[in-house]
Amino acid sequence: MIDFYYAPTPNGWKVAIMLEECGLDYRTVLLSLPTNGDQFAESFLAISPNARIPAIVDHSTGIQPVTVFESGAILLYLFEATGLFGGEPSLRSKERNEWLFWQSANLGPMAGQLSHFVNYAPERFDYALNRYRGEYERCIRVLETRLSRGDYILGEYSIADMMTFPWIFIAKSLGIDLAAFPAVAAWRTKIKSRPAVRRAVDLLKEAQFTKTVNASTHPHLFNQTAQHLAPRSTGRQ
Repeated sequence: MIDFYYAPTPNGWKVAIMLEECGLDYRTVLLSLPTNGDQFAESFLAISPNARIPAIVDHSTGIQPVTVFESGAILLYLFEATGLFGGEPSLRSKERNEWLFWQSANLGPMAGQLSHFVNYAPERFDYALNRYRGEYERCIRVLETRLSRGDYILGEYSIADMMTFPWIFIAKSLGIDLAAFPAVAAWRTKIKSRPAVRRAVDLLKEAQFTKTVNASTHPHLFNQTAQHLAPRSTGRQ
């Protein structure tokens, strides 16, 4: 059994997709990020010291529970545990790692910042919007170039696609038209149609953030400093 610490966000979807695709036995632990600040509870910081979802605790090793935080690390862990969705055998692990790191260092952060300024910033900041929209589109162009060589990032459907898909899935809500990126658009449609992906994206969908989330009403999500990581207990497990 795997305890899956989750909230219905693009980063949460990455691991949910892998768990569903592999048919693994897991228990979802929903963290109330905006309301209760569950991510700062001492019990969760022991699992995810960066106070971010997703994270897992794997109780199936037969020795002692294994904790893993960061979505890319979790996907690699689950791939190594199952042997599933590693991409074409002819591609060395180097390429798999390159695209996982590319997503975590480029596409994800740029899309996340764009989402903040599109959906949650209290004022319109044209400089920030233009910067992050441009960086997001630049990343989509990188992906377009890669997918012009084949149907999937690593030749066949893999954790690299699972890692990347959620931040492309929400492109329209970020104001980006994928018509200029036909290979990415076709790839998005193909992955979205997978039953496991649909189950993952719908997981606890009712708990998704809304645009009413803001710094004054939900201080746990905005203007974080080192003080937010001072261990505390919420009383929640």
